[in-house]
Amino acid sequence: MAWKTRKEDIVKGGFSTPLDAPMIPPFPFTFHSVEVMTLVWRTDVSAMEALLPEPLKPTGDMVMAHIYKMNDTEWIGPYAEANIMFGAELPGVATGAYSPYLFLSTDIGVAHGREIHGQPKKLANPEITFRGDLIVGTVERNGIDILTGTMAYKQQRADISELSEIFPFATNINLKAIDHIDGTPAIRQLTSRSLADVKVNECWRGPCTTELRPNAQAPVHRLPVREMLDGFFWKGSFTLVPGRVLYDYLDPDA
Repeated sequence: MAWKTRKEDIVKGGFSTPLDAPMIPPFPFTFHSVEVMTLVWRTDVSAMEALLPEPLKPTGDMVMAHIYKMNDTEWIGPYAEANIMFGAELPGVATGAYSPYLFLSTDIGVAHGREIHGQPKKLANPEITFRGDLIVGTVERNGIDILTGTMAYKQQRADISELSEIFPFATNINLKAIDHIDGTPAIRQLTSRSLADVKVNECWRGPCTTELRPNAQAPVHRLPVREMLDGFFWKGSFTLVPGRVLYDYLDPDA
């Protein structure tokens, strides 16, 4: 079949390579039948500040680790993901959650997160399992379970708003850094994206445990567990839509 990639195709939004089998899905795309285990713990504010790029500020001392079982995702298919985040704000501009670490089991998700959002995604193996009356969440990289969390199986009904009250986790803030081919900075931005069309079918809450194991390539231990709080287990669906640039480090007026 004869075809040609035109200049106007290349410069439009949503373009991705390879030319004849694009990897990055264009917005919007939907995550159906998602299962999520969310672990919450207190850490040291100084540990947050060490990982937080200026001019962002922490909004508290609580961390969330979301472990997702993505059962049916448009373009990507089934996979698993983990997002470690804590409350942060760009004063006067936006409040949400900053993610210093993300791990997932698909190369498409890694590429999309890094190229589009600036998320610091790496390949790993997050997993949610049900062991009798216990929900267990793990994140494995390099043969090490860098995170293990547990909570009782569906004992206390809850509402997803209870999780949002801790900090607005659905608004994710990231540091996007991309260089030109000559090594000079091309993009240095704080970006933000919010989930759309969020539908939660069920939500459960209860005390959780969180264990972190050191790994130089996945250093979640830099947000140490000072107090274990509640966990949430919830099911639903949501859509990923275009985000926005909050702050441009290369803007001479920034």
